[in-house]
Amino acid sequence: MAKRKHRRPRNKILERKVGLKPGTFSAPTESFPPRFFLISFNQDFFEELELKTYPELLQRVTEMPDARHWIDIRGYGDQAVLEQLSQDFGLHPLQMEDVINDYQRPKVEEFDEKRLFIISRMLRWSPENKTLDDVQLSLFTGPNYVLSLQSDYADCLDPLRERIRVGKGVIRQRPTMYMAYAMMDVVLDYYFPVMAEMGEYIEDLEQQVLLSPSKNNLTLILDLKSELVKLRRITWPERDKMTEMLRMDEDVIPESLKAYFRDAYDHSIQLIDLIDNHKEMTSSLVDLHMSTVSNRMNDIMKVLTIISTIFIPLSFIVGVYGMNFAREDPETGRVYPMSMPELYQPYSYPILLLLMSFLILSQLYFFYRKGWFRSF
Repeated sequence: MAKRKHRRPRNKILERKVGLKPGTFSAPTESFPPRFFLISFNQDFFEELELKTYPELLQRVTEMPDARHWIDIRGYGDQAVLEQLSQDFGLHPLQMEDVINDYQRPKVEEFDEKRLFIISRMLRWSPENKTLDDVQLSLFTGPNYVLSLQSDYADCLDPLRERIRVGKGVIRQRPTMYMAYAMMDVVLDYYFPVMAEMGEYIEDLEQQVLLSPSKNNLTLILDLKSELVKLRRITWPERDKMTEMLRMDEDVIPESLKAYFRDAYDHSIQLIDLIDNHKEMTSSLVDLHMSTVSNRMNDIMKVLTIISTIFIPLSFIVGVYGMNFAREDPETGRVYPMSMPELYQPYSYPILLLLMSFLILSQLYFFYRKGWFRSF
C-alpha cells in the first residue's frame, strides 16, 4: 500500500487529563514563553509597544484609561502570568481552561456586565504537507480594550495592525466591539485564500489522476477529504457564532455594528458553500480514480485478449502437427490410413509458416476493421 507522507497530529481534546476539577488550567509544557504586545489609540493618538513583562503591560493600560487598547498576548508558557491575568481582568477559570486547552470550536459567550468571550480559529494551508494548520484565537472584550490570547507567535492579523497604524477606515473612531469584529473578519477573510489553494490542489490531483492513477494519488485524495471535514467542522460553528452575536441585545452589540456582523455571517455562508463544493469535487476525484483505473485495466485486458486470440489458432496448428504420428511403419513399410502426409511433403515447413503468418495478418486486419486499435 502507498505510505502516507505525514502523520496527523493527535486531537488535543483526547489528550486531556481525566478527572480534573472544572476550571483547572495549567501552562502546557511545550508552549512558547509569553510575549506582550500593546496597541493603544484613539482618534488623535496611536502607540504600539512590545513590553518585556506582564506588569509593565498592565501598568501601561491602567495609565491610559481614555484610550482604547488591543492587548495581545502570544504564548502560554508561564503559569504565573496566566493566573495573574485571570485575576486582573476578571476572567472565569472555565474560560481560561478553554483558552489553554486550545482546541475549542468557535463560539461566543456573554459574561460579567456585557463582556464577551469569543473563540475563533485561524487557518493556514501547508503547501508542503498539504494539510490545514489551525491556531485558536481567544478574545475578551472590555469597556476600553480587547484582550487577545493565542499559543503561537505568528498570526494573520497583521493587515488589521497596519490599518490601525495608518488610521485607515473607522476603526479608531469605533468602540472596542468593532475592533473585536475586525479581528474576526480578518480571520474569516483568510479562509478564502486557504480555500483557493485547496481548489488549486484539487485541480492538480485531478490532472495526476487522469495522467497516472496510483494508490498514492488515492491516499492524497482521502487525506484531502479529511482536511475538508476538519475545515467544515470549524466553519459551521463560525456561522453559528455570528448568528448568536446578531441576536444579542443592543446593549452588548449596538445595532449600528450588527450590519458588520451580518457581513461576516454572509462570509461564513460563502465559505460553507465553497467547502461543500470542494467536498463534492474531492468525492468525484475518488470516482474518477476508480473509473480511470478500471479503464486502464480494460485496455490491458483488451491487449491481452487480442494477443491470446492471435495465438489460439497458431497453437492449434502447432499442436496438431506436433503430434508426429508416423505415416508408415518403419519395419514393415505399411502405410497407415488417416495419418499426416504433410509431414513428408517438400517445403512443408515454410508453407506452414506462411499459413500461420496469413492467419495473423487476417486477424489483425479484422481487429482493425472493428476499430479495436483506435483506443490504444
